[in-house]
Amino acid sequence: MSNTTATSSAATSTASAASSSATSSSTTASSAATSSSTTATSSSSTTTSSSSSSTSTSSSAEAAAKAWIANKESGGSYTASNGNYYGKYQLSKSLLNGDYSASNQEKVADEYVASRYGSWVAAKAFWEANGYY
Repeated sequence: MSNTTATSSAATSTASAASSSATSSSTTASSAATSSSTTATSSSSTTTSSSSSSTSTSSSAEAAAKAWIANKESGGSYTASNGNYYGKYQLSKSLLNGDYSASNQEKVADEYVASRYGSWVAAKAFWEANGYY
């Protein structure tokens, strides 16, 4: 009988250790899942930040291309004149419709570039290839 009791006690001890190991394994898996979820959230936040940076870069690229064209066309002067073309962006006088103010030149130039090229960056690329826009 003492032999049976020892065997039964050893089996109980083994079952208890297996149960403890399973609980520990489950806790570790749960911790790993929580950690993985935190990592995914952090990664998403980084992606959003990078996207904002890209938008900012695009806007500054547009401004740089616009300034580059103005410099090439008129040296940046709102009063530069060359035949039928006038102002900072050397727009046709008919396109400016008699209003040669700086604000109208900016407005008309933005509208012209948007309708013909889609962006100042694209207008600059065209200018570089053709010598005009």
